[in-house]
Amino acid sequence: MITRKSRREIDEMKKTGQLLASIHEQLRDFIKPGITGHDIDKFVEKLILDNGAIAAQIGYQGYEYATCISVNDEICHGFPTNKVLKNGDLIKVDTVIDLDGAYSDSCWAYVVGEGSKEVTDLMDVTKEALYKGIEAAQVGNRIGDIGSAIQKYVEPKGYSVVREFVGHGIGPTMHEEPSVPHYGVAGKGTRLKEGMTITIEPMINTGTWKSKMDDNGWTARTQDGGLSCQYEHTIAITKDGPEILTLQKD
Repeated sequence: MITRKSRREIDEMKKTGQLLASIHEQLRDFIKPGITGHDIDKFVEKLILDNGAIAAQIGYQGYEYATCISVNDEICHGFPTNKVLKNGDLIKVDTVIDLDGAYSDSCWAYVVGEGSKEVTDLMDVTKEALYKGIEAAQVGNRIGDIGSAIQKYVEPKGYSVVREFVGHGIGPTMHEEPSVPHYGVAGKGTRLKEGMTITIEPMINTGTWKSKMDDNGWTARTQDGGLSCQYEHTIAITKDGPEILTLQKD
């Protein structure tokens, strides 16, 4: 079932999104060589709790952490660990927060210290792909328009789009209909209507789009060991165009 939100409900989600955006902004300076994934997870969890919100991922299908922290070839759902992060690592930090019953979800990519050209080019393309997808999220368009816009931008640049993991509706729970693939055919799929709230979260790889699963049953990584990057926003579909609820300051 797809839910459509009132302006009041969207505004409540936007408050949650602004808190989540501020957490990602603070991570820009926190992430540096020598820290661990556990350090990042505890930092994020404290900020969530200090602002009266709930780390919604904790307990979700048995997941134990406030964040997913995916490093280098890990595509998504990486566990925070005690492994020390080193200069040049590509880190993706994904978290969902619940503030007074309103949810927002955002993943952001960071480079530890200084990144190689391979890393920074991948980050640039992935971030631009996110915004290409958001631009296509217009009332009257279809889900396929979002995926098509992303795929047509990414693939000519020599990158691949992960198929196995997709965006989704959000609110009143963490994962709702519809699914939002980051590849596809324009003009196909569910029609976008005013009041829908969804995540767009392209996962872009330097090599194959195919994944393999770690023994923990959560963490997906690239089959060929290539790098993977992800950026994600929660957006609302409005008559005036897509509204980014997790928008960060420059």
